[in-house]
Amino acid sequence: MWIHKVPYFGQCMELQILNHQNIRAKANRMAVEILERNIESDRTIFLLGINNNGFEFAKLLKSLLAKRKLLDVRLHHLKVDAAKPNATPIELDVDLQSLEGQSIIIVDDVANTGRTLFYAAKPLLDILPAKIECAVLVNRKHKSFPVRPDYVGMSLATTLQEHIEVRLLDKDKSEHAVYLV
Repeated sequence: MWIHKVPYFGQCMELQILNHQNIRAKANRMAVEILERNIESDRTIFLLGINNNGFEFAKLLKSLLAKRKLLDVRLHHLKVDAAKPNATPIELDVDLQSLEGQSIIIVDDVANTGRTLFYAAKPLLDILPAKIECAVLVNRKHKSFPVRPDYVGMSLATTLQEHIEVRLLDKDKSEHAVYLV
């Protein structure tokens, strides 16, 4: 793992904890774990990526799973207001009934308290999937909700004042990275 301090006006404001290669390696390992746990299944696996970074990470997982051509994997976008999950309806870009009896993996970039993952599963309570699992790139140890990710790229113990910033979107064509801020 590469750790890189980024100076900002003479002080270190960011600490890079994962670089582009680290993220790909962790995503590749997670894809192998997903295959191992689902290879006997004849069901489709639905990756539901939460908001922007969760969806981008789900796209990366899907591309790594597709290279192996062993499972039928579909990618969909799930939108949750992370700050106020009860304030607006949770949006899913797939018909809920098509998830009936299928394997579902909810994907996010970071699991902090578990609240976003907890509420992301809310619409799935109206159907009976075969199973629901969670995958996150970074798992923090501050759970307030009964959510434990099944697939984890990296577990990290942090203080409550520290934040994890995941950069997966190629807005400025920079490489993917994870920072402790």
